[in-house]
Amino acid sequence: MIKNKKKDVSRVSLPCPVILLSAGTGEKQDAMTATAMFVSEEPPLVVVSVGKNSFSHELIEKTGDFVLNVAATDQVKLAKLLGATHGREMNKFRQFKIGIEKAESVAPPVIKGSFSRLECKVITSYPLGQYVLYLAAVSAFKVNERKVPLAWHAQRYFSLDKEVK
Repeated sequence: MIKNKKKDVSRVSLPCPVILLSAGTGEKQDAMTATAMFVSEEPPLVVVSVGKNSFSHELIEKTGDFVLNVAATDQVKLAKLLGATHGREMNKFRQFKIGIEKAESVAPPVIKGSFSRLECKVITSYPLGQYVLYLAAVSAFKVNERKVPLAWHAQRYFSLDKEVK
């Protein structure tokens, strides 16, 4: 049994999708892992939490858009790399050989091989401690049904390919 310590609440109590957030344009691009969720189905609205000190935050503030790439099960290594790497000095797309393609409705690139992508335009933001919570409208999306989404729970990755009835 897990003890109820406040420091453990985000690590063990709320499973979430593994999000590979991409931001920026041209030579100024970044990718990072993030936490996101839907807040409305119609219109489709999402929230995502981004660290104030991250390069992605700086890019989102400049462009007003980002892409939520929902990681597929074969992207665990990439999720680990993006989750452990920070900084403005490195082009993560080149360093980690991340395949990209042009988005339909926003400037940031789409990460190839993801389960799905949600192209998002910022509506507003809320500073919360060391983070900024962005409320964004989904302007375009695409799902690759041949892929299986990846989830994060209790400091581990899980495949979401089996329905429970």
